Amino acid sequence: MSDELIVNVTLGETRIARLENGTVAELYIERDGDQQVVGNVYKGVVSRVLPGMQAAFLDIGLEKAAFLYVSDIVPDLFEGMDDDEDEEEASPEGNAEQKPAQAEGGRKPRGRGRRSRGPLPKIEDLIKEGQSLVVQVAKEPIRTKGARVTCNISFPGRYVVYMPTVDHIGVSRRIGSYEERARLKRIISENKPGKGGVIVRTVSVGATEEALKADIKNVEDIWVGIAREQEKAKPPKCLYQDLGLVLRSVRDLMSPEIDRLVIDSEEDYKEVMAFMQKFMPDLANRVELYNRETPLFDVYGIETEINRGLGKKVWLKSGGYLIVDQSEALTSIDVNTGRFVGRDDFEDTILQTNLEAAEEIAYQLRLRNIGGIIINDFIDMERYSNRSKVFYALKDALRRDRVRTTITKISDLGLVEMTRKRTRDSLTQMVSETCFYCQGKGRTKSPITVAFEFFRELKRVHSKLNGRLIVVKVHPRVAQVLFNEARSRLDLLEKQIGKRIVVESNEGFHVENFELLARG
Repeated sequence: MSDELIVNVTLGETRIARLENGTVAELYIERDGDQQVVGNVYKGVVSRVLPGMQAAFLDIGLEKAAFLYVSDIVPDLFEGMDDDEDEEEASPEGNAEQKPAQAEGGRKPRGRGRRSRGPLPKIEDLIKEGQSLVVQVAKEPIRTKGARVTCNISFPGRYVVYMPTVDHIGVSRRIGSYEERARLKRIISENKPGKGGVIVRTVSVGATEEALKADIKNVEDIWVGIAREQEKAKPPKCLYQDLGLVLRSVRDLMSPEIDRLVIDSEEDYKEVMAFMQKFMPDLANRVELYNRETPLFDVYGIETEINRGLGKKVWLKSGGYLIVDQSEALTSIDVNTGRFVGRDDFEDTILQTNLEAAEEIAYQLRLRNIGGIIINDFIDMERYSNRSKVFYALKDALRRDRVRTTITKISDLGLVEMTRKRTRDSLTQMVSETCFYCQGKGRTKSPITVAFEFFRELKRVHSKLNGRLIVVKVHPRVAQVLFNEARSRLDLLEKQIGKRIVVESNEGFHVENFELLARG
């Protein structure tokens, strides 16, 4: 299996695609003036305390107030826990898993934030309006919601995650070798800062003691600088900003599994090489500068995949298809057999379509970065064994996803409910906007509906239109309806109002719009 990182840098926009066996598995986009804020540290001011929700709003200098839960104020306690921490792969999108005390920028270690020695104190007893707090953004602002922040700060380095607010040592569960785990834990124990905790990331396997010590010092120095600055900073103020998308991707995604990293910007190439030489010199020879005329994303067919990721209908190789419908509340994915009719058994045909759909659904979730509640509507299957096959096929396909997902068993109706952690706007939200024609309905009125609206409007206003002739300007499709199936009604209306009606076709008109003019 070959993995590649393709980095396209243009004026004002950076795009990074992760390819798995030549297929776009993940896509990250960052634009000037719209950089992510996850991982950034701010000194903010409590603007409102909400006892009923056990949360508070903070002004941290962003457009929308940030949201702070009581569980993100209380320092995390690790008593009674295993030293070995769960983790997910890090992601350059800087998701909530890159916040305090996460392993590898992934899932929060078990017990984080909500498991303490007793009940959580009330938020009104912890903070007051007007109080200053140093917080880190754990979740990007999404649509109408502000950023989610936490007082439990963390800093992901190349090999470790440093947590200044807790005293703990953990090793990623993805490191399977007992000897390697013991070696890493020994090194961290001997070099851990006097205050704070450290979790070892998966990429630390084989790392030298010198490299680990340097990484620990690097992330510790970040916190020391922040602690020093926050004493004199007047809120709201940003105290620390995480790396840009390119270097963040190198830090979190570059590993021995990545065969090469191709970048088409000489300036960014130099920055990447300097970063690689400092933190991962053994992988520096895998970085390539692309300087040919053909756009880099065109060479790898990535533009085509981006357009595919924006479509509502996704075709399967068998001839079936998915309908992906994203809304504010949830995303529904409907599976259809389409052109695929199979050969023999109808149940086997459905099973084959559903199994193929399970793989494609997992892929589309990653490509489109769909988060929140997701309802997968598979084609109904009679046999329980077949439903189990589809469920486990979907579950297995989701293992490649670095973003945390939860999934329920497939129901008798063929529904699989799941959630995927919402870390940032989806691909659709990032590169498209609400249709200004239909105001987000996703549909427009049919030409015959518009024709009847025109009839009603003319009856309302004809007496106010001075002239023997009334001209109606409409879209060509509406004009066609008025000239054909609605012609008899148009003639009848002329007799009723005693005026001649002239229909003019205008390509510049939206199908739902029309204009009435009086002449003569």
